[in-house]
Amino acid sequence: MGNDLLFGLPIPEVTSAQSSSTVSPHTIVQPDHQIPQHTRKWTKDHMLDNIIGQHSRPVSTRLQLHKQALFCYYDAFLISVEPKTYKDALTQSCWIEAMQEDLNEFERIKVWELAPRLDKVMVITLKWIYKVKLDELGGILKNKVRLVARGYGQEEGINFQESFAPVARLEAIWIFLAYVAHENMVVYQMDVKTAFLNGNLWEEVYVSQPNGFVDQDNPNHMYKLKKAPYGLKQAPRAWYDMLSSFLISQEFSKGFSGYDIVHL
Repeated sequence: MGNDLLFGLPIPEVTSAQSSSTVSPHTIVQPDHQIPQHTRKWTKDHMLDNIIGQHSRPVSTRLQLHKQALFCYYDAFLISVEPKTYKDALTQSCWIEAMQEDLNEFERIKVWELAPRLDKVMVITLKWIYKVKLDELGGILKNKVRLVARGYGQEEGINFQESFAPVARLEAIWIFLAYVAHENMVVYQMDVKTAFLNGNLWEEVYVSQPNGFVDQDNPNHMYKLKKAPYGLKQAPRAWYDMLSSFLISQEFSKGFSGYDIVHL
C-alpha cells in the first residue's frame, strides 16, 4: 500500500487480476440493448419532400458563395450612392421608381397642366435631385427624389414678384416650449409632405417637361404651373401664404411678433 504525496492517505494496491476484472462504468453494456444498424451512408439524411428549393441545383462551393456575397455588397453599394445625373439614376430601378413616385405627387396635387409651346415665353428647365435618407443607425431608410426648377434664371417683375418667406425666430420657439413645460402641456409635431407643392402660384410660369418623362404624343409641349414647385424663387412665399390662410381659417391668429407664431 502506498501513500499519496498530496494528502498523505494510503492508496490501495490493485493486482493485475483485479484490474482486469474491473469494469469501467462507461463500458457497461446491457445485454438486452441492441445497437442500431445504420442502413444509410449518412445519419442526417432527410426526405426529399422536406427540402425547400430545387433538388437538381448543384452544391455551391465556398468560392461561389464568396462571389455571390461580393455581388450583394456591390448592389447595396450602388443603392447607397446618390446619382449625380439622370443617366446615372437609370442604372438602378429604385431611383426610377422614386422619380415616378414624385411625379405621381405632382399629378395628385395638380401642380401643372400640359400646354402648347408659346413664342417669346421664358421656359424654366427642371432638374432631378437624388438623396439617400438614412436612419439613426446609418441604414438606408429611403431613396428620395425631388423634381426642382432651375429658378436662378427667373427675373423679378416678370415671372416672380415676392420671394421673401418669414420664418420663426428661435427666441419665439424657446418661449413657446417654456410655456408648454410650465403648463404641463403636450407638443405635437407634424410634417407636410412636399409642402411647397401646396402653395398656389399667381404668376404665369412655364417649365419644360422633365427628363425621361416626356409626353410621347406632345413632345414639344411645356407645362404651365398652377403650384410652386421647389426651386422657384416665390415657392417659400407661396407656401407660407397658403399655410397661414389655412391656420387663420381654423380660428388661429398671429402673435404679436407678426410672422413668428400663431395661436388659438
